[in-house]
Amino acid sequence: MSEHDDAVTPVTDAAWEALQGAYDLQIHVAPDVIERRIDDVDLAHDFLARGMKGFVLKSHYIPTAERAQVVTKCVPGIEAYGAIALNHSVGGLNPVAVEIAGRSGNKIVWFPTVDAANETAGRLDGPNVKLPFWAKIQREIAAAGITRPPMTVLDDAGKINEDTRQCLELIAKHDMILATGHLGRHEIFPLVKAARESGIKRIIVTHAEFPSQNLTGEEQRELADLGAIIEHCFTTYHTNKATWESVYANIRTTGIERSMLATDLGQKTNPPVAEGFAMFAQRFLDAGYTVAEVHHMAVTIPSGLIH
Repeated sequence: MSEHDDAVTPVTDAAWEALQGAYDLQIHVAPDVIERRIDDVDLAHDFLARGMKGFVLKSHYIPTAERAQVVTKCVPGIEAYGAIALNHSVGGLNPVAVEIAGRSGNKIVWFPTVDAANETAGRLDGPNVKLPFWAKIQREIAAAGITRPPMTVLDDAGKINEDTRQCLELIAKHDMILATGHLGRHEIFPLVKAARESGIKRIIVTHAEFPSQNLTGEEQRELADLGAIIEHCFTTYHTNKATWESVYANIRTTGIERSMLATDLGQKTNPPVAEGFAMFAQRFLDAGYTVAEVHHMAVTIPSGLIH
């Protein structure tokens, strides 16, 4: 099996049918500090031409709420939404950044991703094989001596720390979506519980099979029982970070009514975002999922979260 074995998977009309009205809640496109294969305005035109409805602009480093509003105005018929990732570039677990994001119309708050203590890719003392695109930046920042310690949402007693608790309160205040980022399972469970206690209505467990999360089907079901939607991203399986069989089985365990599909695309070496979304849909159809089931995970669930 090649690293990108989906290249030989033909996309049928049924796959595009399943994506009519779809929202992709995790994409990485230009402008960004990392080189991307398409910018947000061109992607909006591409989505519109293919009958898809919108997307959330994710950057590991830069808030995107204001930019999303410009994209939405530029391309009538497309809904672009902004997000913030609580990494060191915005002050980390920074309640001020969350408050400003909320006032700016931000839609998703990702907890630490590249700067999470659980995420070891890109560390200077870590392995140098098949590193994510952002790992080069992480290593350059560390080598320059301007990095800050990796973050966790827990205090020394294993409880949710005060900065995180303030961030949760502000996410609830502004009715934003919480996404768990690259936190580990030992952080995800208490964070989801605390989020519910804080009044947060919408919670996404970020790319559940990604190596730094690698949640089992039973763990995913437990988190869904706590009120979270479980996200599954095309790039995780397309680049062989997890098997296709694992995601099929895990979704059957959790249930399609609590599972969401996103692409995590935008990288120059991966397929275009819209085509990649269709390849994702096709994979599920080929595995025996119905058009209606794929539509539910790619359209109904994301639409319900975003609205």
